[in-house]
Amino acid sequence: MSTTTNGYAAPVLRWYAAHARDLPWRRGDASAWSVLVSEIMLQQTPVARVLPAHAAWLARWPTPPSLAAAAPGDAVRQWGRLGYPRRALRLHATATILTEDHDGQVPASLPALRGLPGVGSYTAAAVASFAFGQRHAVLDTNVRRVLGRLVRGEELPPRSTSAAEVRLAESLLPAVPGHAARWSVAVMELGALVCTATRPDCASCPVVRRCAWRRAGSPPGPARPAAQPRYQGSDRECRGRLLSVLREAAGPVPAARLDAAWPDPAQRARALDALVADGLAAALERRMYALPGHAGPPPAQS
Repeated sequence: MSTTTNGYAAPVLRWYAAHARDLPWRRGDASAWSVLVSEIMLQQTPVARVLPAHAAWLARWPTPPSLAAAAPGDAVRQWGRLGYPRRALRLHATATILTEDHDGQVPASLPALRGLPGVGSYTAAAVASFAFGQRHAVLDTNVRRVLGRLVRGEELPPRSTSAAEVRLAESLLPAVPGHAARWSVAVMELGALVCTATRPDCASCPVVRRCAWRRAGSPPGPARPAAQPRYQGSDRECRGRLLSVLREAAGPVPAARLDAAWPDPAQRARALDALVADGLAAALERRMYALPGHAGPPPAQS
């Protein structure tokens, strides 16, 4: 009996078996915690940057309870320059919830996963599929682009996931849960390596002859909005500079050291207030600042 429910699955799965990258969170012995950490880290961050960060994180905190026992600031410091450091705080909060409410284990159910900090519909479906072999539509940008081109004949998917895209992805899932999970990761890999956003390698695509977008002559989609504002000189860069000072310090830092990290006082004050509001920094007495959970006593004044 066939294990697939669509005409694309067999060639895509054969391609994946031959070309998939050896990523630690995809290996057969990867824990559900490893998969969850990888999915949080991969949000808005490329695989090449995540690989060393993921390895270091799992080496330090191989289980949720080991992370929950650490201070939130330890998570922020370990996060380093991976970007969007609030993800580190969410992982720490998640580890605490898993330790207190789930016996230190990542839950397999979709509702329980969705209840974790920073875990939305995509991440919950990805963890349930890739860690537990369940049958869910996993719709990241790569999957949406592949299915949009392959079936709908669209160069790029809309900015937000539509109900029609979800229905399409669900209709293409193989019936057997384990095969559905492998199909999902195979389509994701196809989008990452072959069916890329700007330079798709159609000659290497295992389903190019069935691709609606290719058969239509690869028509361009609607013009995309302008790119995001540049990072250099932005509030994001300022926040990163200030957070870097806090990460590299052994304890509380006087405001004067933060003043030296960024020249614009108004932008610096705005960024520092945002770090405190986001829980990434703690404001102490005598104009001292520290990572969360690393307040400690301020150094003696001479």
